[in-house]
Amino acid sequence: MLDDRLTEQRNPRSEAIGRASSLEIVRIINDEDALVAAAVRREEEAIARAADLALAAFREGGRLIYVGAGTSGRLGVLDAAEMPPTYGTDPAMVQGVIAGGFAALVRSQEGAEDHPGDGAAAMDDKGVGARDFVIGIATSGTTPFVHGALQRARELGARTGFLLCTRPSTTLRETHDVVIAPLTGPEVITGSTRMKAGTATKLVLNTITTAAMIRFGKVDGNLMVDLQVTCQKLQDRGERILMATLDIGRQEARTLLAGARGHVKTALVMNRLGIDASEARAALDRVNGVISALETAESCLT
Repeated sequence: MLDDRLTEQRNPRSEAIGRASSLEIVRIINDEDALVAAAVRREEEAIARAADLALAAFREGGRLIYVGAGTSGRLGVLDAAEMPPTYGTDPAMVQGVIAGGFAALVRSQEGAEDHPGDGAAAMDDKGVGARDFVIGIATSGTTPFVHGALQRARELGARTGFLLCTRPSTTLRETHDVVIAPLTGPEVITGSTRMKAGTATKLVLNTITTAAMIRFGKVDGNLMVDLQVTCQKLQDRGERILMATLDIGRQEARTLLAGARGHVKTALVMNRLGIDASEARAALDRVNGVISALETAESCLT
Protein backbone atom coordinates (compact mmCIF):
# COMPACT_ATOMS: atom_id res chain seq x y z
CA MET A 1 0.00 0.00 0.00
CA LEU A 2 3.12 2.23 -0.27
CA ASP A 3 2.84 3.34 3.36
CA ASP A 4 5.18 2.50 6.25
CA ARG A 5 2.46 2.69 8.92
CA LEU A 6 1.32 -0.74 10.12
CA THR A 7 -2.24 0.51 10.36
CA GLU A 8 -2.24 1.19 6.60
CA GLN A 9 -0.75 -2.14 5.50
CA ARG A 10 -2.81 -4.76 3.69
CA ASN A 11 -3.50 -7.90 5.71
CA PRO A 12 -2.63 -11.04 3.70
CA ARG A 13 -4.89 -13.15 5.92
CA SER A 14 -8.00 -11.26 4.84
CA GLU A 15 -7.28 -10.56 1.18
CA ALA A 16 -10.04 -12.97 0.10
CA ILE A 17 -12.60 -11.80 2.68
CA GLY A 18 -14.77 -10.23 -0.02
CA ARG A 19 -15.69 -13.73 -1.23
CA ALA A 20 -16.16 -15.26 2.23
CA SER A 21 -19.39 -16.38 3.88
CA SER A 22 -20.64 -14.62 7.01
CA LEU A 23 -19.27 -17.40 9.23
CA GLU A 24 -15.90 -17.27 7.49
CA ILE A 25 -15.79 -13.47 7.92
CA VAL A 26 -16.58 -13.81 11.61
CA ARG A 27 -13.77 -16.34 12.04
CA ILE A 28 -11.24 -14.17 10.22
CA ILE A 29 -12.13 -11.16 12.37
CA ASN A 30 -12.08 -13.21 15.56
CA ASP A 31 -8.67 -14.69 14.71
CA GLU A 32 -7.29 -11.17 14.21
CA ASP A 33 -8.89 -9.89 17.40
CA ALA A 34 -7.18 -12.69 19.32
CA LEU A 35 -3.84 -11.01 18.54
CA VAL A 36 -4.73 -7.77 20.28
CA ALA A 37 -4.25 -8.75 23.94
CA ALA A 38 -0.72 -10.01 23.26
CA ALA A 39 0.16 -6.74 21.54
CA VAL A 40 -1.10 -4.79 24.55
CA ARG A 41 0.81 -7.06 26.97
CA ARG A 42 4.07 -6.22 25.22
CA GLU A 43 3.47 -2.58 26.21
CA GLU A 44 2.66 -3.23 29.87
CA GLU A 45 5.66 -1.29 31.23
CA ALA A 46 4.74 1.78 29.21
CA ILE A 47 1.10 1.46 30.27
CA ALA A 48 2.19 1.27 33.92
CA ARG A 49 4.30 4.39 33.39
CA ALA A 50 1.26 6.20 32.00
CA ALA A 51 -0.81 5.11 35.02
CA ASP A 52 1.89 6.51 37.32
CA LEU A 53 1.85 9.81 35.44
CA ALA A 54 -1.93 9.99 35.71
CA LEU A 55 -1.73 9.22 39.43
CA ALA A 56 0.89 11.96 39.92
CA ALA A 57 -1.40 14.41 38.14
CA PHE A 58 -4.34 13.48 40.37
CA ARG A 59 -2.26 13.80 43.54
CA GLU A 60 -1.13 17.26 42.45
CA GLY A 61 -4.70 18.36 41.79
CA GLY A 62 -4.22 18.05 38.04
CA ARG A 63 -6.10 16.22 35.32
CA LEU A 64 -5.75 13.40 32.82
CA ILE A 65 -6.76 14.72 29.40
CA TYR A 66 -7.13 12.54 26.31
CA VAL A 67 -6.85 14.07 22.85
CA GLY A 68 -7.82 12.30 19.64
CA ALA A 69 -9.79 12.32 16.41
CA GLY A 70 -12.36 9.90 15.03
CA THR A 71 -12.47 6.53 16.81
CA SER A 72 -9.45 7.45 18.93
CA GLY A 73 -11.12 10.62 20.14
CA ARG A 74 -14.41 8.88 20.86
CA LEU A 75 -12.67 6.21 22.93
CA GLY A 76 -10.91 8.90 24.97
CA VAL A 77 -14.17 10.71 25.63
CA LEU A 78 -15.83 7.40 26.54
CA ASP A 79 -13.15 6.48 29.07
CA ALA A 80 -13.37 9.94 30.64
CA ALA A 81 -17.18 9.78 30.81
CA GLU A 82 -17.06 6.46 32.66
CA MET A 83 -14.95 7.77 35.57
CA PRO A 84 -17.59 9.70 37.58
CA PRO A 85 -20.16 6.87 37.82
CA THR A 86 -17.51 4.21 38.44
CA TYR A 87 -15.19 6.02 40.85
CA GLY A 88 -17.15 9.03 42.05
CA THR A 89 -14.70 11.49 40.51
CA ASP A 90 -15.32 15.09 39.55
CA PRO A 91 -16.03 15.13 35.78
CA ALA A 92 -13.12 17.56 35.36
CA MET A 93 -10.59 15.04 36.69
CA VAL A 94 -10.47 12.94 33.50
CA GLN A 95 -11.47 14.65 30.26
CA GLY A 96 -11.61 13.82 26.58
CA VAL A 97 -10.99 16.20 23.69
CA ILE A 98 -12.06 15.16 20.19
CA ALA A 99 -11.32 16.94 16.92
CA GLY A 100 -14.55 18.48 15.67
CA GLY A 101 -16.05 18.80 19.13
CA PHE A 102 -19.28 17.31 20.43
CA ALA A 103 -20.74 16.72 16.96
CA ALA A 104 -17.84 14.38 16.14
CA LEU A 105 -19.00 11.96 18.84
CA VAL A 106 -22.01 10.90 16.81
CA ARG A 107 -21.04 11.75 13.24
CA SER A 108 -17.66 11.82 11.56
CA GLN A 109 -16.32 15.34 11.05
CA GLU A 110 -14.06 14.81 8.06
CA GLY A 111 -11.11 17.17 7.96
CA ALA A 112 -11.36 18.19 11.63
CA GLU A 113 -8.24 16.18 12.41
CA ASP A 114 -6.09 17.99 9.83
CA HIS A 115 -5.47 21.22 11.74
CA PRO A 116 -2.73 21.23 14.42
CA GLY A 117 -3.70 24.76 15.38
CA ASP A 118 -7.12 23.54 16.47
CA GLY A 119 -5.49 21.00 18.76
CA ALA A 120 -3.31 23.68 20.27
CA ALA A 121 -6.32 25.95 20.76
CA ALA A 122 -8.15 23.11 22.56
CA MET A 123 -5.32 22.94 25.10
CA ASP A 124 -5.57 26.68 25.68
CA ASP A 125 -9.33 26.38 26.07
CA LYS A 126 -8.83 23.66 28.70
CA GLY A 127 -6.34 25.78 30.61
CA VAL A 128 -3.75 23.00 30.48
CA GLY A 129 -0.86 23.49 32.89
CA ALA A 130 2.06 21.85 34.66
CA ARG A 131 -0.09 19.66 36.91
CA ASP A 132 -1.86 17.97 33.98
CA PHE A 133 -1.03 14.82 32.01
CA VAL A 134 -2.17 14.88 28.38
CA ILE A 135 -2.31 11.67 26.32
CA GLY A 136 -2.58 11.94 22.57
CA ILE A 137 -4.33 9.02 20.85
CA ALA A 138 -3.62 8.51 17.16
CA THR A 139 -3.40 4.91 16.04
CA SER A 140 -1.65 5.91 12.82
CA GLY A 141 0.71 8.15 14.77
CA THR A 142 0.28 11.05 12.37
CA THR A 143 -2.92 12.96 13.22
CA PRO A 144 -2.08 16.71 13.01
CA PHE A 145 -4.76 17.74 15.54
CA VAL A 146 -3.19 15.45 18.14
CA HIS A 147 0.38 16.53 17.46
CA GLY A 148 -0.64 20.19 17.65
CA ALA A 149 -2.38 19.59 20.97
CA LEU A 150 0.57 17.77 22.50
CA GLN A 151 3.08 20.35 21.35
CA ARG A 152 1.03 23.10 22.96
CA ALA A 153 0.49 21.03 26.13
CA ARG A 154 4.26 20.65 26.53
CA GLU A 155 4.76 24.36 25.97
CA LEU A 156 2.30 24.93 28.81
CA GLY A 157 4.34 22.65 31.09
CA ALA A 158 2.15 19.52 31.03
CA ARG A 159 3.51 16.01 30.90
CA THR A 160 2.51 14.20 27.73
CA GLY A 161 2.05 10.69 26.41
CA PHE A 162 1.31 9.21 22.99
CA LEU A 163 -0.70 6.09 22.17
CA LEU A 164 -0.38 4.68 18.67
CA CYS A 165 -0.55 1.30 16.91
CA THR A 166 2.37 1.62 14.54
CA ARG A 167 6.12 1.77 15.16
CA PRO A 168 6.97 5.03 16.92
CA SER A 169 9.85 7.16 15.69
CA THR A 170 12.85 7.97 17.86
CA THR A 171 11.74 11.60 17.83
CA LEU A 172 8.33 10.65 19.20
CA ARG A 173 9.88 8.68 22.05
CA GLU A 174 12.29 11.52 22.85
CA THR A 175 9.52 14.13 22.81
CA HIS A 176 7.03 12.59 25.24
CA ASP A 177 7.15 11.29 28.79
CA VAL A 178 5.72 7.95 27.69
CA VAL A 179 4.89 6.30 24.36
CA ILE A 180 2.58 3.27 24.21
CA ALA A 181 2.64 1.35 20.94
CA PRO A 182 0.71 -1.94 20.82
CA LEU A 183 1.52 -3.26 17.34
CA THR A 184 -1.75 -4.91 16.37
CA GLY A 185 -0.75 -5.23 12.71
CA PRO A 186 -2.73 -4.67 9.51
CA GLU A 187 -6.50 -4.49 9.89
CA VAL A 188 -8.93 -7.01 8.38
CA ILE A 189 -10.25 -4.15 6.27
CA THR A 190 -7.21 -2.12 5.29
CA GLY A 191 -6.94 1.09 7.30
CA SER A 192 -10.09 0.46 9.37
CA THR A 193 -8.50 1.26 12.70
CA ARG A 194 -11.81 1.13 14.55
CA MET A 195 -11.16 -2.62 14.59
CA LYS A 196 -7.96 -4.09 16.14
CA ALA A 197 -6.33 -0.73 16.80
CA GLY A 198 -9.56 0.53 18.37
CA THR A 199 -9.82 -2.56 20.56
CA ALA A 200 -6.22 -2.14 21.70
CA THR A 201 -6.87 1.52 22.46
CA LYS A 202 -9.87 0.66 24.63
CA LEU A 203 -7.83 -1.94 26.54
CA VAL A 204 -5.00 0.48 27.15
CA LEU A 205 -7.22 3.35 28.31
CA ASN A 206 -9.19 1.03 30.60
CA THR A 207 -5.95 -0.14 32.18
CA ILE A 208 -4.41 3.31 32.65
CA THR A 209 -7.41 4.80 34.45
CA THR A 210 -8.23 1.65 36.43
CA ALA A 211 -4.66 1.35 37.74
CA ALA A 212 -4.50 5.05 38.57
CA MET A 213 -7.88 5.00 40.35
CA ILE A 214 -6.94 1.93 42.40
CA ARG A 215 -3.74 3.58 43.59
CA PHE A 216 -5.61 6.83 44.22
CA GLY A 217 -7.79 5.05 46.78
CA LYS A 218 -10.95 4.69 44.73
CA VAL A 219 -11.05 0.91 45.28
CA ASP A 220 -11.00 -1.26 48.41
CA GLY A 221 -9.92 -4.79 47.60
CA ASN A 222 -11.47 -5.08 44.16
CA LEU A 223 -14.66 -3.17 45.02
CA MET A 224 -15.54 0.27 43.62
CA VAL A 225 -16.16 1.77 47.05
CA ASP A 226 -16.14 5.38 45.85
CA LEU A 227 -19.33 4.59 44.00
CA GLN A 228 -22.02 7.25 44.34
CA VAL A 229 -25.59 5.98 44.04
CA THR A 230 -27.26 7.72 41.09
CA CYS A 231 -29.61 5.02 39.75
CA GLN A 232 -31.28 1.77 40.73
CA LYS A 233 -28.43 -0.38 39.39
CA LEU A 234 -25.85 1.49 41.46
CA GLN A 235 -28.15 1.47 44.50
CA ASP A 236 -28.28 -2.31 44.29
CA ARG A 237 -24.51 -2.59 43.75
CA GLY A 238 -23.79 -0.26 46.65
CA GLU A 239 -26.03 -2.24 48.97
CA ARG A 240 -24.42 -5.52 47.91
CA ILE A 241 -20.92 -4.12 48.51
CA LEU A 242 -21.90 -3.15 52.03
CA MET A 243 -23.62 -6.49 52.66
CA ALA A 244 -20.58 -8.47 51.49
CA THR A 245 -17.89 -6.43 53.23
CA LEU A 246 -19.72 -5.72 56.48
CA ASP A 247 -21.71 -8.97 56.77
CA ILE A 248 -25.00 -7.15 57.19
CA GLY A 249 -28.48 -7.59 55.73
CA ARG A 250 -30.07 -5.74 52.84
CA GLN A 251 -32.18 -3.39 54.96
CA GLU A 252 -29.27 -2.43 57.21
CA ALA A 253 -27.13 -1.78 54.13
CA ARG A 254 -29.87 0.37 52.64
CA THR A 255 -30.22 2.41 55.85
CA LEU A 256 -26.46 2.81 56.17
CA LEU A 257 -26.14 3.94 52.57
CA ALA A 258 -28.94 6.46 53.01
CA GLY A 259 -27.14 7.89 56.04
CA ALA A 260 -24.04 8.30 53.91
CA ARG A 261 -26.05 10.10 51.21
CA GLY A 262 -25.42 7.28 48.76
CA HIS A 263 -21.62 7.20 49.10
CA VAL A 264 -20.42 3.64 49.66
CA LYS A 265 -16.96 4.53 51.03
CA THR A 266 -18.45 6.86 53.64
CA ALA A 267 -20.93 4.15 54.65
CA LEU A 268 -18.13 1.62 55.09
CA VAL A 269 -16.15 3.92 57.36
CA MET A 270 -19.25 4.85 59.36
CA ASN A 271 -19.87 1.18 60.12
CA ARG A 272 -16.27 0.12 60.72
CA LEU A 273 -15.46 3.00 63.07
CA GLY A 274 -18.90 3.51 64.60
CA ILE A 275 -19.06 7.17 63.61
CA ASP A 276 -21.51 9.41 61.76
CA ALA A 277 -21.27 10.55 58.16
CA SER A 278 -19.54 13.86 58.79
CA GLU A 279 -16.92 12.19 60.99
CA ALA A 280 -16.40 9.49 58.39
CA ARG A 281 -15.83 12.05 55.64
CA ALA A 282 -13.36 13.92 57.86
CA ALA A 283 -11.51 10.69 58.63
CA LEU A 284 -11.27 9.89 54.94
CA ASP A 285 -10.02 13.37 54.16
CA ARG A 286 -7.17 12.87 56.63
CA VAL A 287 -5.93 9.82 54.73
CA ASN A 288 -6.63 11.15 51.23
CA GLY A 289 -9.61 8.84 50.85
CA VAL A 290 -7.65 5.58 51.18
CA ILE A 291 -9.64 3.16 53.34
CA SER A 292 -6.67 0.84 53.90
CA ALA A 293 -4.89 3.71 55.69
CA LEU A 294 -7.59 3.73 58.36
CA GLU A 295 -5.88 1.23 60.70
CA THR A 296 -7.68 2.27 63.85
CA ALA A 297 -10.43 4.68 64.78
CA GLU A 298 -8.05 6.39 67.18
CA SER A 299 -5.56 7.22 64.43
CA CYS A 300 -8.28 9.01 62.47
CA LEU A 301 -10.32 10.70 65.17
CA THR A 302 -8.49 13.44 67.03
